[in-house]
Amino acid sequence: MTLQKSNAIGRVRSRTPVIVSYFFLIVFSFIWLLPIVFMAFTALKSPADFFSGAFYEMPKTIKWSNFTEAWTAGKMGLFMKNSFSISLIKVPLGIFIASLAAFALTRQNYRWSNSTFSFFLTGMMIPFQATLIPLNLMLSKTGLIDTHTGLIILYIGFGLPFAILVLRGFFRSIPRELDEAAKMDGCSDFGIYWRIIMPIAMPAVATLVILDFLHTWNEFLLAQIFIISDELRTVPSGLMNFKGEYGTNYGLLNAGVLFSVIPIFTVYLLFQKFFVSGLSGSVKG
Repeated sequence: MTLQKSNAIGRVRSRTPVIVSYFFLIVFSFIWLLPIVFMAFTALKSPADFFSGAFYEMPKTIKWSNFTEAWTAGKMGLFMKNSFSISLIKVPLGIFIASLAAFALTRQNYRWSNSTFSFFLTGMMIPFQATLIPLNLMLSKTGLIDTHTGLIILYIGFGLPFAILVLRGFFRSIPRELDEAAKMDGCSDFGIYWRIIMPIAMPAVATLVILDFLHTWNEFLLAQIFIISDELRTVPSGLMNFKGEYGTNYGLLNAGVLFSVIPIFTVYLLFQKFFVSGLSGSVKG
């Protein structure tokens, strides 16, 4: 009987840290979700309802029309279409270019690989604001101001240093014996990259997809400066249209913000199982 009691006490003690961990995770999840809940409350309020009560109060009368107005009259549908088209081109193209650079830096033996990598990293050290005037001059001379093409080129250029940093670290953790075995079977350098390195590096690629999509979708300053036409605006710069000269319709604004976070959650849920393994691999490399 005493042995059974001791075993029961041991099981309870072993489960206590797990229970405490789950308790704190639930509490922190609730705290993290609170701003989204308050945002949803505001999105369902009329202007009179918003200004007559506190921001955390539930709406007295639910106004579903805020979502339809934000989508049509507020042009959120158009802005999200623009952001999708930019992200669907920029994210895979940027990761593809970065993966080619990382492959050359790690798998091709040449003298200046470390110096070339350091040169790429200088792109992360230059203050972002210091590039705005030269970029404006460059896009003006090439006719790429107020175009999605110009914006995609800028996004790819600014995203390459970090993407190369992550992929280079992951590629270095892949044994070189795989390359040698592939070459013995007659595989070319591009075949090694495409058939061996990239499939193994899918966790790092998935991590970059999440981070790159998040950055591209939420980027505001470049889109606000270099996109002039309302028809070409992305989601962050388009949300500025909800701010009027004499006031802001916070119900429409929060409805638009809720629309904008749906793709981010969707991409994260699709690739989240690779997220931790991708970052850990890049750090170990």
